Amino acid sequence: MNNQRYISGLDKLREIDGEAGQKVIDSLASISPDLAKYTIEFPFGDIYQRPGLDLQSRELATVAALTTLGHCQPQLNVHINGALNVGCKPEQIIEVIIQMSVYAGFPAALNGMLVAKEVFTERGIIDTIKSD
Repeated sequence: MNNQRYISGLDKLREIDGEAGQKVIDSLASISPDLAKYTIEFPFGDIYQRPGLDLQSRELATVAALTTLGHCQPQLNVHINGALNVGCKPEQIIEVIIQMSVYAGFPAALNGMLVAKEVFTERGIIDTIKSD
């Protein structure tokens, strides 16, 4: 795995998701190393490298997409952490999830918000969140 696309993808994965991203890749190694490789090369080696959106915007878009799917709680957990890692505020994440209630429905937004609460609690920031 020494091609530039893989190397830059792995660097970007580590920048955004840190240890959580590496755990996902490691968990795939024994069953599908090809899927692990594709996960690094395409999203992180290609898409996340593109100009036009900063990492905060990309992570908020990812949180929105995973929330609307409604059945991706483990991936949503990783990307809520990723959003925080790249500088998004908890309030921004909450607003994105609330916004998705309009387009994906309340069940998806409720599930997403519970994942956000879990992440904020694990990170010890639940009490610092400002609400209107």
